[in-house]
Amino acid sequence: MKVLGIESSCDETGVAVYDTALGGARGLVAQAVYSQIELHAQYGGVVPELASRDHVRKTLPLVHQTLDEAGIAPGEIGGVAYTAGPGLVGALLVGAGVARSLAWALDVPAIGVHHMEGHLLAPLMQDEDPPEPPFVALLVSGGHTQLVHVEAIGRYRLLGETLDDAAGEAFDKTAKLMGLPYPGGPQLAALAQQGTPGRFRFARPMTDRPGLDFSFSGLKTQVLLAWRDSDQSDTTRADIARGFEDAVVDTLAIKCERALEAAGCDTLIVAGGVGANRRLREKLQAMAGKRGGRVAFPPPALCTDNGAMIAFAGALRLQAGQRQGLEIGVAPRWDMATLPAV
Repeated sequence: MKVLGIESSCDETGVAVYDTALGGARGLVAQAVYSQIELHAQYGGVVPELASRDHVRKTLPLVHQTLDEAGIAPGEIGGVAYTAGPGLVGALLVGAGVARSLAWALDVPAIGVHHMEGHLLAPLMQDEDPPEPPFVALLVSGGHTQLVHVEAIGRYRLLGETLDDAAGEAFDKTAKLMGLPYPGGPQLAALAQQGTPGRFRFARPMTDRPGLDFSFSGLKTQVLLAWRDSDQSDTTRADIARGFEDAVVDTLAIKCERALEAAGCDTLIVAGGVGANRRLREKLQAMAGKRGGRVAFPPPALCTDNGAMIAFAGALRLQAGQRQGLEIGVAPRWDMATLPAV
């Protein structure tokens, strides 16, 4: 089965074709992603109405582009998967409307995919030896920072989550308060590479107590105070960025190790935009190696929002016989624990 995947939960339009006959990374036949960064940069953040309108303009052209690159005619599509939530309601409705219309016109099944399940499953799209459940997943995407015990595909138990700002949000907001342009998170991470380690040391929030929840709003405040009291030079900005990144990375690594111990697992998978952070990858690989375990990441291109992860997750559920009716339904807030097992 060739599955068309459509992602439109926020400010990226992603389309991909996944062929279940090939499997693994080989099954990803073609994909295209359009980012709205330039559209939202002048506002310093995502404007939901503008995001929805841009999805209207871009989704169908990207579908045609992806099918052309794959050398696949529309009639060869055997199923359509789309992001049904969580996300911006208007943006979700655009993708869902296009996906359901295509599925109806082609007389093929369609399935709504949970955005975070798409991220969670992305590391499993590997040619050789993909990790198999049970394992622990660290999901660090956009407004989400979660630790999940994956007992099987579709059987998820939340171990811990952020109580306020997610890690990605903290990166973006910290970058903004230091004057970095939107989107600031990736720029702050790049700046941290130039910083001197140890000049600024910030707290590792909520690591001095039991539990697996996160909180990054206080860390953001510490950085704000340090920035205001500094000379605000380029060197200091880089050193503060390094201190902030080290604090986030250490906090995530400490909580991941605790989660592995709590779940009785030695395998960790990491997914989401922050999962592309080089220092986080190095830290988690070192932690897993000391435990004699394993950590798996998706390729950097699949860390941010994309259609490939939606096509892959949808293919697994369609192969399991799961289908949905003709209604166009989305869930801006959607608990992953309510998903059916595969």
